[in-house]
Formats: sequence, structure tokens, C-alpha cells
Amino acid sequence: MMRFILPALLALLQSPPAAADPPPALVLKPCRLQGVEQEARCGTLSRALDPARPDGPRFDLHVAVLPALARNKHPDPVFFFAGGPGQSAVALAGSIQRLMARIANRRDIVLVDQRGTGRSAPLSCDDPAPTLPLRQLMDPAFAPAHIDRCLQALGKLPHGDLRFYTTTLAMQDVDAVRAALGAERINLVGASYGTRAALEYQRQFPQRVRRSVLDGVAPPDMALTSSFGTDNEAALQSLLSACAQEPACARRHPELPQTLRRLLQGLPREATLTHPVTGVVETVKVDADVVLATLRMALYVPARAAVLPLAIEQAAAGRFDALLGLSIQQGSARRSLNLSLGMHYAVVCAEDQPRAAAAASAVATFGDSFARGYARHCARLPAAPVPEAFYTIPAASTAVLVLSGGIDPATPPRHGERVARALGAQARHVVVPHAGHGTLSLPCLRDVVFRFIDAADDAAAQRVEATCANGIPRPPAFAWPAAPAASEARS
Repeated sequence: MMRFILPALLALLQSPPAAADPPPALVLKPCRLQGVEQEARCGTLSRALDPARPDGPRFDLHVAVLPALARNKHPDPVFFFAGGPGQSAVALAGSIQRLMARIANRRDIVLVDQRGTGRSAPLSCDDPAPTLPLRQLMDPAFAPAHIDRCLQALGKLPHGDLRFYTTTLAMQDVDAVRAALGAERINLVGASYGTRAALEYQRQFPQRVRRSVLDGVAPPDMALTSSFGTDNEAALQSLLSACAQEPACARRHPELPQTLRRLLQGLPREATLTHPVTGVVETVKVDADVVLATLRMALYVPARAAVLPLAIEQAAAGRFDALLGLSIQQGSARRSLNLSLGMHYAVVCAEDQPRAAAAASAVATFGDSFARGYARHCARLPAAPVPEAFYTIPAASTAVLVLSGGIDPATPPRHGERVARALGAQARHVVVPHAGHGTLSLPCLRDVVFRFIDAADDAAAQRVEATCANGIPRPPAFAWPAAPAASEARS
């Protein structure tokens, strides 16, 4: 028997090793992206909706690469992870190119439409027509019914099984893109929910990460639907306190906290408003949820939040036009983000909602209206499997820059601080005291991020100076321009 076995073993030892599985096919072709001056490269990668069923439903993962401008480029591209959850990274290409202009000189910028967003198995809902009467748009039953109808319709799509849109599966898609591009290591830049995506990629594929930037950290265990109320409340109290400390604001709005309380206690109430699109004057019922949603979204952007003292004062006196103006502006901004509502609920209901009860807390102003809305919709969706390891944050083996806006109502510094501690010695947390949700748009921080990624090694990256963030001021409270004096008017 041995005389037959030994030759076979010798032949096996002398034969060349079996070739490794080839990377997935990703053919990139020239393309034009909105807002991008240079020609980009676009392609698709076929992926299984359920990795356990490779012969089951599949979808095309859409990828765009903004090529480095320099001929002698660095081999490690930057992958940008969009927020939401539900934003299309490719749709943000113009903004991202401007934010990363210096980085893009020597490194490719890679944008992946995460599964469920953009053109990657999209789970989008049509926005209500902007010409609908205000009384319909502001009806408390309108938005929940609209979302319910959309989620039911999405479930009937060939790719509509919402159990397979978790961050864990999406980051496996991203690594398939990395392999197809032939990049040994990549740099990660995530904003808002994109930081959760980046943390999950780093957890699953630590050996593939060269450097990470997390802007406005949304940790995997934050239980968004519960923590949001607490974080909104902190940002609101900061605004009220800032008004009291700003002489001009304190003079115009001497009792702003009491005025806000009086406004909310007097709701619902009827108000006469002019429709911002049709111009029709309508009498509508304004309830607390509409006002709180407007406050919440305005707090994201300090320049927009600066209008709130005036808007609160006027609304308490029965004039809601300023507050409604903010709401309409915020709605237009949300629509411009191309948010995929189905993917948003798929992620939040799978990853955050199961932990919401344990993290629940009473919030003075915002209450639990935000959490109640998610609980209602999540109860109607199928449970998605999320590995327990997803909620862990292992120590980082490469440098991580954590950025937080000091008055961010969604991802404030308390989340960034906790994540930086978990990531360990390689992580550094920079707080921009007067920034809201997202800091990458600030010129000072764009330069910091460039130097952090461009640094030759992790030690040099950690030494990058970021004190410029401390000098960014909070916008003063808005006031109507003073009417010119009679003598000035005649001149």
C-alpha cells in the first residue's frame, strides 16, 4: 500500500499550489458624475443579496472612482462612507470631490452606493408632491401612512427582503470592491452613519485598513431611536444657554426657555400660513411633533439654528411663518440628499431598535415622539440577523482620527469620546466646540484630515495639529435688520 501512497504524496508536494480565487470582476468605464469636473470611472459588481445563497437573488453594486490627478499616485485609495443611513455616496460625488480636493491629487476616491441606496438595489420612496395642501402634509397620520405604504411596496421587489441590508453585509460588499480594485490597504472616511460603516469594516477587515477618519460618530451600539432624544435635548439646552449669554439675544428674547415651554404647552393650535410653493393661504393645525421635528433638524446646522430664537418667539405669539420656513428649507435639503427610506429603516430597525428599550430615557422637551415613530414601523418589518460582534469596537491597529461637533444634536462628543476609548492608543478625538453635525465641511478640518491621511506613518498622523478647530465661533442669534433712520432713508 505504501508504494502507491508515497509517489502520490511526492507528486502532490512537487506540484504547484492551486491558484487563489480570482477577485470579483469590476470593469470601470469612463463616466460623468453630477458636480464633478473631471471624468470619473464607473462600474458594477454583481453581489448576492443573501451571501448564504449565492445562487439566490443578486443585485449590481454601483461603484464610482474619482481618479487621482497626479500620474504618480499612492496605491491606497480613500473609500468614503455616506450618512443617513440611506444616502447614496455616488450622488454626493461633487461635494466629496470638493471636500477632498487635496487628498484627490495623489489618491483615488472610491464611492460605493451601499446596498439599498443610489442604484445598488435601491429601496427608495417617492417624496410627497410639494404642492399638496399644508393641512395634508402636516396631518399627524400622513407621514406614517406614507412610510407604511412605501415599506410594503418595497417588500415586493425582487431585492426587497429587508433582512439583508445590514451594515455587516454592506461592508462585505465594500471589501469585494477593494479586492476587485487590487488595493492591499485602504483609507476610510465616514460621516455620521458612515462612521458606523467604517467601524464595521475595520472590525471585519482590520488588516485592510491603513487609516480611518470618523466624522460625527454613530457607534454600532448607540441605539439611535433612544439616544436621539437625549442628544437633541443637550443641543437645544446649549442653544438656549448661548442666547442667555449673548447680550443682544438675551435682550431680544429675555425668557426664551419659558417662551418655548409656553409654545409647546399651547399646541396643537390653528395657524394661518402661506403655502411656500403654491402661495395659497391655509388655516392649519400645528402640533408639537411638527414643531419638535423642526427644532431637531435646525439644530444640525449652527447657522440655521441661529434663527430658532426668533422663530420660537414668533411662534409663541401665533406667527409660525419663520418656523415653517425652516421646516420647508430642511425638507428641501433632505430631498437633495437622495435618502433611501427603505434602506434607512432596514438598518435602524435591525441594529438600533432591538436595543432601544434598554437605552430609553425621559427627555424634558423632546419626549419619546421620535422613538415611537420608529417603534411603529419597525414592528412591521421582518427581524434581520445582526451578529453580536457587530456591537463591539476592537482596539485599532492603525491611526484613527475621531471628529465631533460640540453642539451636534445627533452624534455629539459623548459618542466620539466613548469610541475613541474603545479604539485605544491609536485613536485621537478632536472636538470642534461650536460645530454641528459634521465637521469635514470646515476648511480648517479639511486641512487636518488631508495631513492626517497623507502622513507617512501612524506616529506622524497622530501629531497632526488640530487646534484651529477651537477658534471657530458659534453664529450669533439672527435678528431682522434694523430699519434705517428717517435721515438715512432720505439720503
